[in-house]
Amino acid sequence: MSLHAHPVGLADRFRSVRDLSAALVSRLSDADASVQSMADASPAKWHLAHTTWFFETFVLRDHVPGYVLHDARFPFLFNSYYEAEGQRHARDRRGMITRPHLDEVLGYRAAVDAAVLDALDALPDVARDLVALGCHHEEQHQELLLTDILHLFAQNPIAPAIWEGARKVPVQMPGPMGWIECGAQVTEIGHDGDGFAFDCEAPRHATLLSAHAIADRTVTNGEWAAFIADGGYADPRHWLADGWAWVKADAIDAPLYWERAEDGGWTRFGLDGRRAIDPAAPVTHVSFFEADAYASWAGARLPTEAEWEAAAAGYDPAVGNLLDAAGPVEPRPSADGPAFFGDVWEWTGSAYRPYPGFRAAEGAVGEYNGKFMSGQFVLRGGSCASPRGHVRASYRNFFYPHQRWQFTGVRLAKDL
Repeated sequence: MSLHAHPVGLADRFRSVRDLSAALVSRLSDADASVQSMADASPAKWHLAHTTWFFETFVLRDHVPGYVLHDARFPFLFNSYYEAEGQRHARDRRGMITRPHLDEVLGYRAAVDAAVLDALDALPDVARDLVALGCHHEEQHQELLLTDILHLFAQNPIAPAIWEGARKVPVQMPGPMGWIECGAQVTEIGHDGDGFAFDCEAPRHATLLSAHAIADRTVTNGEWAAFIADGGYADPRHWLADGWAWVKADAIDAPLYWERAEDGGWTRFGLDGRRAIDPAAPVTHVSFFEADAYASWAGARLPTEAEWEAAAAGYDPAVGNLLDAAGPVEPRPSADGPAFFGDVWEWTGSAYRPYPGFRAAEGAVGEYNGKFMSGQFVLRGGSCASPRGHVRASYRNFFYPHQRWQFTGVRLAKDL
């Protein structure tokens, strides 16, 4: 990780991140926070405890002499995938952890928070860097917490809302998609070493771009509905072989959470309950397979991650529809002008693999990203559930090509 630059106000940063996680679950019952809706998702309670385990393990246990674990059973329950930290509870059975209950987990968080803040000024630089890493790690879990709650509530027959959505203001459908052209060139991508970044974002390196154009916005719900109406999910010409097999095996015919209304229109389920789709808003909850098929149908392709980063580098990553506080979370119709950050994570056509010269860090934190560089595709830009300030042009998210429970969408590209 690039950990050598963290905010001067590290204590304030730590408090604000931890407070936001607590706020995100403030409307949940213990049952809401304990259930696991599928193997890819985790209970909200587990996210709260795992992020706390991270601080307790890598900061307090390893760098505060005499620290005693809050509960010696918790490392087994709340370790995620760190082999160096020993045995752990099976990921697909996290929903069986009915005890400790939510109040006990919140008490665990409070105790670890107090210990970290008490020790912070005396911590060595390496431990303060780990506090900074832990804050970024928790922000990743805040997004996962929201998308996992969404998936859980979508299984409930009464379609409950966590937050009441804002009253919809009519928005004019965006005009035809515009294109940002880029000539053939050698450019540099990857983190430049200024400020925080995860290890997979480095090292910065030169890459060749062929002449291409990238869309100035993402694909909308209305445009996706046209793809469906034109038989896009029933035409194998547009699909990769693995994608077509997935469509047939799972009877996929629309984005995740879309359903037909009685009048024949489309509805979607969100954190504000089930509502009619907003045709002008970015389509979301689509897999890489779907994104690639749509691009083929539209006579385009998905951008490479290098094309995406080169185009996004001139835009402010703090501007856009990102997560600021606990409240309604939903992609919104695009504002004026090109935008590259927020609303939906954008699938690229690039496999998630190491950059030239990548080296995983020593120790358990070296397991953070590198060992997942197999069989997944890169997404860029952040979403409406990504905390503001968390993403940057070099940020690489990654998921398997069939996964779509995250806020994932599509930006097109084409060759020139």
